[in-house]
Amino acid sequence: MNNHSYNNKIMLIGPMGAGKTTLGKRLAAKLCRAFIDTDALIVKNSGADIALIFDREGEQGFRQREYKALLQAVTEPNKAVIACGGGIILLPENRSLIMQQELVIFLDIPPEKQLERVATDKNRPLARGENKDEQLKKLQRLRQERIDFYENLADIKMTTDNSNFNISFHQLIKKVNAFFEAHKLNNR
Repeated sequence: MNNHSYNNKIMLIGPMGAGKTTLGKRLAAKLCRAFIDTDALIVKNSGADIALIFDREGEQGFRQREYKALLQAVTEPNKAVIACGGGIILLPENRSLIMQQELVIFLDIPPEKQLERVATDKNRPLARGENKDEQLKKLQRLRQERIDFYENLADIKMTTDNSNFNISFHQLIKKVNAFFEAHKLNNR
């Protein structure tokens, strides 16, 4: 951990559809922290939705906007829970910002379950496909490209394939509390 004044964030990383926003909002409320979603911040700052940005600027343009949103989120002075877009870990500068934070949680989900959650979402341009088989192959490919980044950044890993977000949330809060308890003991 470094001495930056902005390293007091809990970062949620993982593939689209893993529940980063849903669980992140609940975690932030439970811990009395602000909640920031990097995708929502991009939309707010640009005035355009994610799909339109991908269509107009391509993935590279979106990734540049994503970096600016992440930098904005982590430099906020207040403690916060930050839900990151699935591909945020692709840029080295983003990984560096994420690693500097208080806690990084990798919310994982099997591609088959992920497809159930995102297949019809028009705001997920990287999940688009002609049919379910094509979409599943795309999600599997994205997972292969990204899994090592997620795992190497994470302090905690949790699979969210359970359909019941209450159960997932209780598992998450238990892991977070255990992490902070262990971290507090190590700093004595």
